[in-house]
Amino acid sequence: MKRRTLGATGMSVSELSLGAMMFGSMGNRDHDDAVRVIHRALDAGVNVIDTADVYSQGEGEEIVGKAIKGRRDDLVIATKFGLPMGEDPNRRGGSRRWIVRAVEDSLRRLDIDHIDLYQMHRPDHETDVGETLSALTDLVRAGKIRAFGSSMFPAELITEAQWAAQRTGTHRFLTEQSMYSVFTRRPEGAVFPTAQRHGLGVLTFSPLNGGWLSGRADFTTGHRASSRPSHYDTTTTAGRRKTVALAELAALADEAGMTLPHLAIAFARAHPAVTSVLIGPRTADQLDGLLPGADVDLTGDILDRIDAIVPPGTDLNPEDNYATTPPALQDARLRRR
Repeated sequence: MKRRTLGATGMSVSELSLGAMMFGSMGNRDHDDAVRVIHRALDAGVNVIDTADVYSQGEGEEIVGKAIKGRRDDLVIATKFGLPMGEDPNRRGGSRRWIVRAVEDSLRRLDIDHIDLYQMHRPDHETDVGETLSALTDLVRAGKIRAFGSSMFPAELITEAQWAAQRTGTHRFLTEQSMYSVFTRRPEGAVFPTAQRHGLGVLTFSPLNGGWLSGRADFTTGHRASSRPSHYDTTTTAGRRKTVALAELAALADEAGMTLPHLAIAFARAHPAVTSVLIGPRTADQLDGLLPGADVDLTGDILDRIDAIVPPGTDLNPEDNYATTPPALQDARLRRR
């Protein structure tokens, strides 16, 4: 597995990272089997495990903690904070109060003394980013985390956070984690160029677009489809667009002598802004089907043909990025006098 340097963190990371969202009650409930899947990925050369406190409400971090015993020093352990961990509004977001509690909870569940990369899972529109950066900087100085980054931040908030760090003399976000696939190409327009200008390492997730690009005969009945059935409805306008593009991409992959998921993973790896692509298998068979994508390199001609199927900077279904809708678009009071 080839390695790249993760932005200004100086950390060497594998081109594929293991996303741990599917371990626990959200996916694979068998802890021992999940640990075996993680070990299988590590034995294949993956050295990054990315999880979050909200994954199965902490259970995902506990499984990762079991899996990394005896191997921790060779790994880059990344986790995230910020999404709700309960009904109380104080158990979410980017306030100092929550961050200092959330990091201790994650360290306990992971059973480690420091986190290599601590990421803000989503923007917090109610907390000044300066407070968030100050709290995270204190965690770096205390040795509890080594570096911190953002996830699903639009370009303007990435820039705002960089400026805030300069103004206040805090450490800055060194990474950005974005949803990115052939079907969700919006980061190419502003997020990736902004990340490159600021020297951020970029992690991307969902290269198979939640199963659409998995190559399965009927992805609409898969594990993920049960939780968001509207996302897999092929009769909607967006669903029809995806269905047409899917057929063309499958034909292109077949012509190029590769599977559709390998084409999808190689596409995400090919962007010059991308440092590492997260894959999120639930089972060992799924992992085995994805790992060879690390060795597939797409030619310029294939990339041009993908551009012809799904134009650069395009999301075939804008609702794929549902969790990043800014408050001004959700709350009518914020756009009326």
